Amino acid sequence: MKFLCSATALCLSVLAFHGDTYADHHRYHQVIRSVSANKRTKKLELSSKDIAPQSPVEWKITKTTLRGGKQEGVELITIDNGKLVITVIPTRGMGVLSVKSGDVTLGWDSPVKEIVHPRHVNLESRGGLGWLEGFSEWMCRCGLESNGGPGEDKFINNVGDEATMNLTLHGKIANIPAQEVEVLIDKEAPFRIRIRGRVDEKMFYGPKLELQTEISTVPGSSEFQIADHLTNVGASEQEYEVLYHANYGTGLLEGGATFEAPIKKLEPINATAAKAIGKYNVYKAPTLGFIEEVFLIYPYADSKDRTMIMLQNKAKDRAVSMAWSIKELPYLTVWKNTAALKDGYVTGIEPGTNFPNNRRVERKFGRVPKLKAGETVRMAIDFGIYVGGKDVQSVSQAIKKIQADRGTTIQKEPTAEP
Repeated sequence: MKFLCSATALCLSVLAFHGDTYADHHRYHQVIRSVSANKRTKKLELSSKDIAPQSPVEWKITKTTLRGGKQEGVELITIDNGKLVITVIPTRGMGVLSVKSGDVTLGWDSPVKEIVHPRHVNLESRGGLGWLEGFSEWMCRCGLESNGGPGEDKFINNVGDEATMNLTLHGKIANIPAQEVEVLIDKEAPFRIRIRGRVDEKMFYGPKLELQTEISTVPGSSEFQIADHLTNVGASEQEYEVLYHANYGTGLLEGGATFEAPIKKLEPINATAAKAIGKYNVYKAPTLGFIEEVFLIYPYADSKDRTMIMLQNKAKDRAVSMAWSIKELPYLTVWKNTAALKDGYVTGIEPGTNFPNNRRVERKFGRVPKLKAGETVRMAIDFGIYVGGKDVQSVSQAIKKIQADRGTTIQKEPTAEP
């Protein structure tokens, strides 16, 4: 679903306020960081007692700045909604470090122990794999101009000639600090808490893209949403790619953990994945020397174009769900990296506008969308955390309902690059 937005530096504020149904006196608002106003709030402590005393559940929001090593200067904003603790990293493209609810954590134990400031990440290192130097979040976006594997692609340069560029792994957006960040809290039921930010990926003679994001939740809820608006603020049509790299480690991920989705078509990304396609949805315990397996999924959706997936532990009494519109994010990638714990035991469940091949490959398959000048596209994912066999089973039934009696095509060999 696409719509037009007046593409200006203040587009976030337009979306945040003029389009909302609540008047300003119904909502608390505080700017945390603003390039346009040259402003930064060094410390923040907000609570339901101060902002919305009528809230039936106590909540709080805090902002901290990390010190020492490569994390010097990294800012974190933490929402504690009384049930979930969500930690956002404005310094790293508005990614989410972790989400915690009781004994369930959305996140993983990366070998990268610090929350690395982007100034220490060299995207060009190790043949374009430098993105991995800062990779430790639960959820980081990949894009915006491109994502997927590193390698060569072609583009039109500033004198109108076709030229070659070296694309780096998963693009730039996760390593760009947010230009604008603000907190908004509804003073009336359901007292929704929002962290909003804008991250720009722009250059002269290059892409001019603005990502406006909102991470939100309701006090006492075990659910939250990430909703993004991506705008081409340039005067010419622009390609874009966005992939939501949601990473799960121990707690949910373990030997015997399983992945569920309503699948129309499944295929391996390479020969290694092809050998394991019969067990694409079952995870191993930490395994020394494990080589990553990547599976490409075309999901089914319901009558409203909504799909849902779930990762559940072996006992099927702990789970996380992700739900979104396939009109917005038509493709799903499952990355299995059940390596030794010290090497990074993790799986990525990644809805996207494309699969994580190099952009030149995705373009040939027609999976690189474009935005017209001034055009905006919306992408949103709803997340839920479940504790207890009954609740986990209800999610499984919802996924099976979407699949219904429709079959799954399993392609056992990778698709040859065109």
